[in-house]
Amino acid sequence: QVQLVESGGGLVQAGGSLRLSCAASGRASNALTMGWFRQAPGKEREFVAAMARSGSSTYYADSVKGRFTISRDNAKNTVYLQMNSLKAEDTAVYYCAADLHWGPLRHRTDEYDYWGQGTQVTVSS
Repeated sequence: QVQLVESGGGLVQAGGSLRLSCAASGRASNALTMGWFRQAPGKEREFVAAMARSGSSTYYADSVKGRFTISRDNAKNTVYLQMNSLKAEDTAVYYCAADLHWGPLRHRTDEYDYWGQGTQVTVSS
């Protein structure tokens, strides 16, 4: 069964914006924390942002703070990542992830239970 499906990736010029979406289904829709990660070619997957189900708390990697915004619509079981002022170094495959456990917002890949298939974001300089 499909749990997480990302969309919204594409090619954009440096300085531009994109909004990614991640639709959750099944057990993933009960996630207490939703996160976004990214993986550039030849690099490890890295944390980008996370948000609690209540929306009361968010957590961002320093590299995207002030440029990216995570949000979620629980009624639609969807989480978003608004990316502004994009840079060439933001080029990567972006993944959303669901964490079903109580606790602080997490940033390690092994702390998330479900993953989407990823969506490519390419920023041209």
